[in-house]
Parts: sequence; C-alpha cells; structure tokens
Amino acid sequence: MKVLLVEDEKKISDFVAKGLKEQGYVVELAEDGNDGFVHASTQSYDVVVLDIMLPGRDGLSILKSLRKSGNTVPVILVTARGELDERLEGLNLGADDYLTKPFYLDELVARIQALHRRSSGQSLSLMQVGDLTANMTTREVLRGGESIDLTSREFNLLEYLMRSPGRVLTRTQILEHVWGYDFDPNTNVVDVCIQRLRKKVDAGHEVSLIETVRGAGYRMRKA
Repeated sequence: MKVLLVEDEKKISDFVAKGLKEQGYVVELAEDGNDGFVHASTQSYDVVVLDIMLPGRDGLSILKSLRKSGNTVPVILVTARGELDERLEGLNLGADDYLTKPFYLDELVARIQALHRRSSGQSLSLMQVGDLTANMTTREVLRGGESIDLTSREFNLLEYLMRSPGRVLTRTQILEHVWGYDFDPNTNVVDVCIQRLRKKVDAGHEVSLIETVRGAGYRMRKA
C-alpha cells in the first residue's frame, strides 16, 4: 500500500514514516500544505494521512479541493486540538476518519487497513485466488494448505497482484505501489522479485498463478 503522509512536524513525520515502512507500507512525505496538495492531486495513493494545521495550505483546504475535483482517495485527518467543530467540519468535507494527537502508531495502522479494505470493497482481511490465500492482518500465506514464508517486500508484491486478478500490472505500476519509486528503465528489481515469488508460490503446483504478459507486465491468474 502506498501512503502519503502530510505532516510538518519532522519528529512526528519521521517516527510515523519509519513505523509505517516497518509494517511494509510505501510512504511518501510532504512537509507543508502546498507540497501535500500537489502530491495528493497529481499522484495515486491508497490512503492520505493529512495533518490539519500546516504551513501553506491547511489540511481542510486541501481536503475540500480534492473532493471538489472528484478525488476520492481515503483521507485520515490528524489534529492536535481535537475540537468537535473541527472534526465535524472535516467529516462534512469528505474525510474518511480522523485521529487526535498524540496517537498510537498501531491505531493509525489499524485505521489505514480498515479504510483500504473499505475502499477496495473488501469486508474481510483474507484474500484468496484459487488455492492461494493471504491474510492481510497476520500476513500468513498458504497455498493448498501449506504455509509459504515470504519477505515483507514479497508479501506486498503478492498482495498487489492478488487485489486485481486477471489485470495486467506494468513494471511501472508495480515499482510505484510496492517500492515507491518512479520508473527506472535500467532496473530489474521487479523481475527479480517476481522470480523469487514464483519459486515460492508456484513451484510444485500444476497451475501457475503468477503470469508474465510479454511486453506488458505481470498478472495474477484468475481462479
């Protein structure tokens, strides 16, 4: 999952970004409202964590502009004040959730996961394609009832593929959502990780679930 964190307090942003990355998220930072709005309005994210009090444009102004333009990215507002009127204004402008500082990182992670499941139409944390299952909460992966041990990056790649079975995902899309980079035509990091993932997921099975679409990218086979 790709998260945009818009937060001007460096100690908070560094701590939250580090914690989210340790949980396997791809995190991009914006340190003021103007930069945050540019990121949110021109790039694709799974969730935006948006502080209300920011230099430049404030969080409520950013949220209002995003919703007015038709951008429906899930937004979690963060405020240090916790005033009821401010929270209500944010929710009325289209915020999906809010947190009051100080907050526990585990609570933020739980809210991000809940919003992402809701926005992707998932009601459960369990994903399944054929005899392959992945638990988003425990990060346990099984194929044919047998456990598969994946690294954090491999799990994130598998999750991205499983969310859209049958859909071809380009290397650029995979790099942006799993690694958080823009496309570099000289890197083969996606191909290498796909090869490792295939060995763990498809080895010993008659049906290969991870498919290569020549000249296009990769996809998860539809069950």
